[in-house]
Order: sequence, then structure tokens, then C-alpha cells
Amino acid sequence: MKKQMQLMTILAAGLLATGCNASGTPANGNELATPSTAAPAPNTSSGAVATGGHADGARPADAPGSATPAAAPVWREVTIPAGTSLPVVLDTGVNSETSRVEEPVTAHLSRAITVGGMTALPEGSRVTGVVTDATRSGKVKGNAHIAMRFNSLTPRNDDQRYDIRTAAVGRTAPSTKKEDALKIGAPAAGGAIIGAIAGGKKGAAIGTAIGGGAGTGVVLATRGKEVGLAKGAALTLKLSEPVTVRVRS
Repeated sequence: MKKQMQLMTILAAGLLATGCNASGTPANGNELATPSTAAPAPNTSSGAVATGGHADGARPADAPGSATPAAAPVWREVTIPAGTSLPVVLDTGVNSETSRVEEPVTAHLSRAITVGGMTALPEGSRVTGVVTDATRSGKVKGNAHIAMRFNSLTPRNDDQRYDIRTAAVGRTAPSTKKEDALKIGAPAAGGAIIGAIAGGKKGAAIGTAIGGGAGTGVVLATRGKEVGLAKGAALTLKLSEPVTVRVRS
């Protein structure tokens, strides 16, 4: 009887254990396991790399030491009024004997031109023009003359050329009338002396005529003085009309 009771106790314990297993994880592999409620750990092995800059797409600030782009030059217009004097130095020599009309002439400003405290034309600015008259001296009358007119300018360190109007500048050779009179008078006096020695008053008159004729022939065969302006000569031009130039400010 005692052995039967022990056997029943063992069987009851076995049944109890079986019930506990049924309430746990199913033995059947077709059953789905209960999902875990824990949040997944963040993935720290992502290949994404953070980039610098602004989120709105604006250009990032220049890195230290980077070159700053140069600002574009600012230009303004300055008008040089009519009547302004332009002091220049000739770069091309001219002469009444060798120069020809329409021959080009160049010069440069010997000092800067300012307007309202601003330099409108720097020293060394180039001016160009042409010969307008080249008259040789006559053999009997007519003095030599040379003239030129400048019609354009180019500021120094600038490729822009501006048309200008200036009064003509020129030079006239001095008169040689006194020298011509001496050329005529000296031979006449010499002829008179020789004529007086040879034949008295009558001979003096004849000698004067002969001597005077010889002097006149010398004058007729000789031209007067020529005139010119050498390279480096200083001139002053005067604007006949205003000119507007661009100036870097």
C-alpha cells in the first residue's frame, strides 16, 4: 500500500512538470516566437560621412589663408573743359625743309592734368597729330613756316584713345631783309670804290651799278633761313573743345 502511494506521487509530479512545459516556449518549430520589445541598438558602422558647409547651400566662408579675389576697378567720367592748356614735349622732330603735310607727329604730356582735384590725364599720356604746313623759305621773299595740329590722346597705362581738337601750333623763320640788304650793299660799295679809282665820279657810278647787280644775284640765288622744332622741344596745346575721359577711381 505504501509503495502504491509513492508511485502515484511520482506520476503526479511528472504530470505537473509536463503542464509547465506546455505554458513555456512551444516545442513545435512552426510556432512564432514572441518579438522582443527592446529598441534595436543604433548602427554605428554606417558609411555616411558628415560634410561641412551650410544647410541652405550658401557658399562656405573662405578658409584661412585663401586668396581674396581682387575687386573690379571702378571707373568714372571726367570732362576736361575747352581752353585747357596741355603742356607737351615732342617725340617727333619737324622742319620746314624736310617735313611734309599730313606727316604724323607724336608728343607726351610733361605734367598731369587735374580736374576738380582728380587726375584726368596722368603725366606721360600720349598725344598724336599731323603736320599741317611745311613751307620752305623763298629765294626772294617768303619766310619758312612749320605748323602742326594734334587730334588724339591716349592716357598713360590705358588703351582707350580719345579724339581731341586743338589749336594749331607752329613756327615762322625770322626775316632776312637786313642780311639781304647787306649782301646787296657791300658789293655795291666795293664796286664804287674800284670805279672811283679807275675813272672818278663817272667810274664810281658805273662801279656801284655793277657791284649792286652782283649782290642782287647772290640774294636771288640764296634761300632764307628754314625753321624747325627738334625732338624734346616743349609746346603748349590748347583744347578747342571739351573732352570727356574715363578715370579709374
